[in-house]
Amino acid sequence: MTAVDVSLRKNRPAPDGPQKLRKGGRRRFGADAAALAIALLVAFPLFWMVLSALKPKTALDAGDAAPFTLEPSLDSFMRVLSVNNFGRYFLNSVIVALVVVIISTVLAFLASVALTRYEFKMRTKLLIVVLVSQMVPVEALTIPLFFLLRNAGEAVPLVGLNQLGSLVLVHVGFSIPFAIWMLRGFVAAVPVEIEEAARLDGASGFRFVRSVLFPLVAPGVVACSVFSFISTWNDFLFAKTFIISAQENQTLPMALLTFFKPDQNDWGAIMAGSVIMTIPVLIFFIAVQRKLVSGLAGAVKG
Repeated sequence: MTAVDVSLRKNRPAPDGPQKLRKGGRRRFGADAAALAIALLVAFPLFWMVLSALKPKTALDAGDAAPFTLEPSLDSFMRVLSVNNFGRYFLNSVIVALVVVIISTVLAFLASVALTRYEFKMRTKLLIVVLVSQMVPVEALTIPLFFLLRNAGEAVPLVGLNQLGSLVLVHVGFSIPFAIWMLRGFVAAVPVEIEEAARLDGASGFRFVRSVLFPLVAPGVVACSVFSFISTWNDFLFAKTFIISAQENQTLPMALLTFFKPDQNDWGAIMAGSVIMTIPVLIFFIAVQRKLVSGLAGAVKG
């Protein structure tokens, strides 16, 4: 092969270069179109909920299915806010959700540290028990939990039926197993060398967990707290089952039952109540958004 042939081959453009660029562009366009379609599909129920809350009651009763309204009204929101003890229901939901988030996050973090950093008997079996406990359907445990809390209330009235403590206890129990398995990956990802360096600097075990380990796994802690908050805030099954007659201890989802009637449901008020229930979740999500994204990314890597 001569030097002239080599130079010509080097200067010759790659025949399939533009084709690869066009092929990559089509793939990216297809991926963007699919992502946009999924986003619209997910957002459509939220859009319809807000639209139904803003439509006049007469339009909803007439079966107006138009995707817009020329006469937006806040009457549905006013009917929701005028429900007796609505503020009490809202406050009860906030109290239960925040207490569950704090207790379940702290206990799950300490349990994940113990199950990951310390060697002891029955550790593997204990992890399997935690995993199996997540596989049991919530509905299958509702009736046994009802009788358990009824009997427990005789000894400890704070966690008995018709008490907010019963909701806190049950939701903490269901939130901890998932949080343990999620945080366990974060705790295991922290190198042992960091713990050894902290011990050499004189840090005790508790000081290492509090000052070194906890800040490193904070994204995972935030992600777990979001899941606990959402599952507790949206709960209807346990609130309906365990809070039987104490109206002052009802939570916000129970307020929506006021607008379900045998003859005709007040869909405008139901949608308005759903919008009001969504606002605290959005505020909580926006407040922890950055930590949540990094936490979910860390969970996927783990």
